Amino acid sequence: MSRPSELAPPRAILFDWDNTLVDTWPTIVECYRDTFTALGETPWTAEQVRARAHGSLRDVFPALFGERAPDAERIFYETFYRIHLDRLTPLPGATDLLAHCRARGCYVAVVSNKVGENLRTELGHLGWQHWIARAVGAKDCARDKPAPDPIFKALEGTGIAPDETVWMVGDTPADLKCAHAAGCLPVLVGGEASLRGDLLAHAPRLRARNCHDLVALF
Repeated sequence: MSRPSELAPPRAILFDWDNTLVDTWPTIVECYRDTFTALGETPWTAEQVRARAHGSLRDVFPALFGERAPDAERIFYETFYRIHLDRLTPLPGATDLLAHCRARGCYVAVVSNKVGENLRTELGHLGWQHWIARAVGAKDCARDKPAPDPIFKALEGTGIAPDETVWMVGDTPADLKCAHAAGCLPVLVGGEASLRGDLLAHAPRLRARNCHDLVALF
């Protein structure tokens, strides 16, 4: 793993959204619980949701529910739209982190597996548009994370090519795989995923416990 002093300063910082900048686990857990329950399945525990719910729904639900995937997605979003804005909470230090990145002159964007329209609604709800130049979510590209397409779209038109001066910051294996696929610098923040064996093939170059630690890295 590299030390920050060994790396060129970042020109662009691409953040995951859920549980990287904002705490959305309570919402995600409830949405999964309601979906499994409505379909007559045993709901995942909160720990299982945290360990498994890392892809976009269009990638994850067909494998989970087969031909019932459209019904599962409908049920999921019935709960989601009812609660997501009321429960949306910035993680401690997130606003200071974003302000610090912009003060350093970095291009800042979000690359998420949350549906793009919902992602941008949440971004506007928090009033973070003045820090975040672009927000790319699920269904904004032909493929979602861990494919590199969302990173390419986030950088489109900026004149910044994906390389080690572009940091992809996230809390799940999908974020790290996406960074490796695009040729960016993968940065792992927080999350139980940090010690899981499935990260070995897509290891982070930098790690931080939380938003406050990320400020120190930058």
